[in-house]
Order: sequence, then C-alpha cells, then structure tokens
Amino acid sequence: MEQLRLSEWLGWDPLREENATKDARLLPSDKPGVSLPAMLRRRLDNAGRATCDILAGLDPEARCPLIHASRHGDANFTLSMLKALANQEPLSPTRFSMSVHNATLGVHAIANHHYRPLQALGASGNEFNALLWEARGYLAEGHEAVVIVFSEGTLPGDYIDCTPHPGHACAVGLRLSLTQGRALVTEDATPGAAPTPLDVIDWLGGCSPRLAAAPGWRLEEA
Repeated sequence: MEQLRLSEWLGWDPLREENATKDARLLPSDKPGVSLPAMLRRRLDNAGRATCDILAGLDPEARCPLIHASRHGDANFTLSMLKALANQEPLSPTRFSMSVHNATLGVHAIANHHYRPLQALGASGNEFNALLWEARGYLAEGHEAVVIVFSEGTLPGDYIDCTPHPGHACAVGLRLSLTQGRALVTEDATPGAAPTPLDVIDWLGGCSPRLAAAPGWRLEEA
C-alpha cells in the first residue's frame, strides 16, 4: 500500500509563543477567521475560525477533498442548547444548524466556493488516525491531494475532568498526497493517551520524533 506523504501543514495554538518556536506554519494566535467574511465568522468559535483559516491556507484553490475531525466540536454551543431544552426554552433554528458536526466545513465551503467532497468525523479519541485513513481512501479514488484538519474548541466547565482534552482550543491541518513530501511511516507505539491537536503540532514541528496514536507515526527524514 502506498504511503501517505505530507506536503504542507499549518497549526493554531493561541497559548504558544510564535517568537519562541520561530515556525511560520503556526497561524497568528489572535483574531482567527481572516479567511471568512464577518457575517460567517461570527457564527463560529475561535477553533472553528482557525479551522477555516487552515483549510483556506492549505487548499487556496478549493480543489481538494476536505476532512475535519473534532472529538467534542463546539461543546459550549451544544451544552447551552441542551440547557435551554432542559429549561423548556425555544431554540433558534440558526443556532441549531450550527450545532451539527459538519457546520465548520459548511461555513468554509460557503465562504470559499468549495464544491469538492467534505467530511466531518468524530472518533471518540481516535480522530487523527481516522483522518489519515479517510484521506487514504480519497487518494485511492484518484484525488491528487486531500486536506485534513484536527481541532478542539474550549471545553465547558461542566465537562472538565470528565473527558480528555488538550486544555484549550487548538487546531492543526495537513495536506496529504501519495507523491509529494515526507512519508508518514507507521510503527509500533506504546499504548497511551490519544493524541490531541497540540501533540500533532509538536510532532510536525520536530519537538517530538514520534506520534503515539496506535499505531504510532513518524515522518521520514527529508
């Protein structure tokens, strides 16, 4: 089976000091959503806005299938609606439409006139591997490249200590193909916590040689 290859990546971590990392692939931490018009930008949280910026940066011509994965999505938004239902308050149709898992991809597609395949995933902590396998499927069908994005939004206080989370909102995206860039090589990994977007950023940025994701992943030397 042909190996996935990484041609480019972008990340967003609002708590990481860009000057300390000196990595131009980290997007500015403040005011994400520059790729979106204001009317659409206000519909998303910061993680969703950063996801759209990453998608636009890695697929500027809107030619690639796009896959977005998040374990929790915009959990604050969803929880607020659940509380409204518990209080027998009416729900706004607009707010409800933005609660679905593919809402961020929909906003990006509208803003950037994207007409290629879109897919949203949740995988109970196995999001990164799910993204890679789905990308492999699109490439096997003949697509030249696929863009994947892995993000997490801010976790509501009600959920803290109840579910794994990177601790703050973050996102990372990869442009993958079968022909260009460094190969992603699988290897045995010691079982452990599922990787978060921050773990993937550290791995891609060279801070960690391997990503433990069952199987583990490493990047072939350039």
